[in-house]
Amino acid sequence: MWAWNVFAVTLLVLLFLDLFLHREGREATRGWAVAWSIIWIAAGLGFAIFIWAVLGFEVTDEYLAAYLIEKSLSLDNMFVFLIIFQTLKIPKANQRAALTWGIFGALVFRGLFIFAGSAAVERWHWVNYVFGSILLLAAVHAFRENPSEAKESRLVHWLSEKFPVSKDTASRHFLIRQNGAKKATPLLISVIALELTDILFAVDSVPAAFAVTRTTFLIYSSNAFAILGLRSLYAVVADLISGLRFLHYGLAAVLAFAALKVISSDWVHIPPILSVAAIVVLVGSSVVASLIHSRRDTKKL
Repeated sequence: MWAWNVFAVTLLVLLFLDLFLHREGREATRGWAVAWSIIWIAAGLGFAIFIWAVLGFEVTDEYLAAYLIEKSLSLDNMFVFLIIFQTLKIPKANQRAALTWGIFGALVFRGLFIFAGSAAVERWHWVNYVFGSILLLAAVHAFRENPSEAKESRLVHWLSEKFPVSKDTASRHFLIRQNGAKKATPLLISVIALELTDILFAVDSVPAAFAVTRTTFLIYSSNAFAILGLRSLYAVVADLISGLRFLHYGLAAVLAFAALKVISSDWVHIPPILSVAAIVVLVGSSVVASLIHSRRDTKKL
């Protein structure tokens, strides 16, 4: 329990500082977002030092593999964030507030998925094959569909049909009164869309973490550090993420690797350090290929 307490205190202190320094009225510059992205990544990787000191080297490798998987798959989330905000025309000043509420919800839902999944894996061995099948389907879906090519969010359109929505995109409130009737603001619709989207992403990302470790503490802590850094990282790469046209191939390969690792775990043991290397190579090569392709397109213009 004391390890959980150290994790909780570390997370709460960083979260308080982040929210306090970005409280309403203080707009973050790009440099500020870069600084906080580095702080969150350093915190996630630095927590590995604590794990190494108290739990050992192999467990540290498991944490790093889970963290890298979650961080890699979170890049896919950013495509969806961008599409949701573009569809609803949410100004940048309000995007951070939407992400804050969305991420708090993600911490709760991810926790429920992780603890339920851990209990299921311990009780029923066949759940491993269910997780493996989910990951294989997710890999096929990621390979076939490039999220950077989407222009509008179908989920946003569906929510807009279910709720009376105001056209006041600049409002920082969730509900406003117009013509005597209460209406949801685009900000509220964006938060609901972010929460529903993360639930769908959790179906893929949580089983992927189970592919490299079965320790609940490692899975949840790696998820938390990966998720909480998304707000600042999104502010840094939002304008660049749509140019990574080959990233979905790398993410598909990571999901397929995780699926095979889960399904074959009874017969083949892949050390965590090899999982770390595989994730870095697969995602890194897709990012490099995307950047090279973008430069060639720029030169042609």
